[in-house]
This record gives sequence, structure tokens and C-alpha cells, in this order.
Amino acid sequence: MRGICLSIFLLINKKNIRRLILKITLKDVSKIFDNHTPKPIGSHKYFSVLIPFIEIDGELYILYEVRSSKLKHQPGEVCFPGGRVEMGEGPMGAAIRETSEELGLPTDKIHIIGRGDIVYGYANYTLFSYIGMIDYKDYEKMKISADEVERVFLVKLSDLIKNPPEIFWENISVSIEEDFPYKEELQVNERNPWKGAKWSIPVYSPFPGEEAILWGLTAKITAATVTTLVENLT
Repeated sequence: MRGICLSIFLLINKKNIRRLILKITLKDVSKIFDNHTPKPIGSHKYFSVLIPFIEIDGELYILYEVRSSKLKHQPGEVCFPGGRVEMGEGPMGAAIRETSEELGLPTDKIHIIGRGDIVYGYANYTLFSYIGMIDYKDYEKMKISADEVERVFLVKLSDLIKNPPEIFWENISVSIEEDFPYKEELQVNERNPWKGAKWSIPVYSPFPGEEAILWGLTAKITAATVTTLVENLT
């Protein structure tokens, strides 16, 4: 927060600070914040994924990707089509664009059904999810991007319902830099440390005929989607 405040003051010409302070009125505050759109404080990233449903012979499947081994980040991991929300687009637009690029499908062949749940990550990111549908005939014509996607596979929705993930936990520790000058004033010590946290890591058992492991964020979103379906249909 100290860094944020310092940045604000550096942006304001020092000669104008006094004039600005004297000029601000309650009417100004009311007008500005009445029309203010809240946004994250500090650095924040937005990502968006599509959860693609495909119907085959009356049975529902969910499509997953295996990330290309050529990628620098998380090669070979299971994921949904998706990526970062670019400047000037919304989360839904990003999910459609990324799915089109990764699966080689025209955007009009990607049908959005509704919004899925949102992941608020501890590493300053928000991950949106959208429920989508791809016709089987279009699935058969897909031309996946080899630079991003190794392959795709389908999992029966019924298998996901019958076999919930096992939950493990990641312990997140927090430490402050040594040059923080207020440790004594704020009584930050071994008896009063910075608080850590726990982050759930769901892992699905391997599915029949598939060696890739569904885990982490993709498993978390999958489990939330399946739970929403089950809770509303029982």
C-alpha cells in the first residue's frame, strides 16, 4: 500500500498538491464515486476458459486439451481452451477467441450456454469460466493448433459425476522483505507472523483409456461445474 501511495504522489505535480487538496469538495467525491467502476488495486491479471460440452449418441462429454510439450509454461498438462483476457475484450470474448484459435473452429461454431463459476487466485488473478457447446460434427472437423495443443480428449459427464476428485492441500506461506521498516511498530514477529493460507488441489483418478491427469485449476472448475449440475437436478 505504501508503494501505491508513493506512486500516486509521484504522478501528481508537487506544485499542484496543495491546490488539489483545497479544491476537492464532497460534491466532487459524490460525483466521481457514484459513477466509479470498481477495479482491483495493484497488479492483476484476468483469464477466461470455455468448458465445452459435446453430445454423442445422447450422452454428454466434456472436452479437455493436453497442452503442447513445446510450451514454456505447464507443458503436457490438462486444461480447458482459454487464455488471458486481452485489452479491449471481455471474458466471454476471450474464451471464444482462445477456443477458436486452439481448436481451429470458427467462432460461430462455438455456442455459449451460460456463465460458469469464477476462480479468484491468490497470485493476483481472476479466472472466468463459460459453459459452451460444440456440435459433434464440428468437433470432428477441428484442426487443433499444434503450437499450443498436443491433443484433445473427451470425458463422459457421467464418469465425472460418479468419480469426484480427491482433495489435497497446498500450504501457502507469506514472508515480508527484510527491508520492511515497520516490523517493530506493527509487532510482526514469530509470535505474530504474517498469515499464510491453504489452497485446495483436486485430483481426478485417471479415466478409462486416458493417461493424462485432470488436476489443479482445471479439476477445480470441473468439480464446480459438475456440482452445480448435480445440486440443481436432484
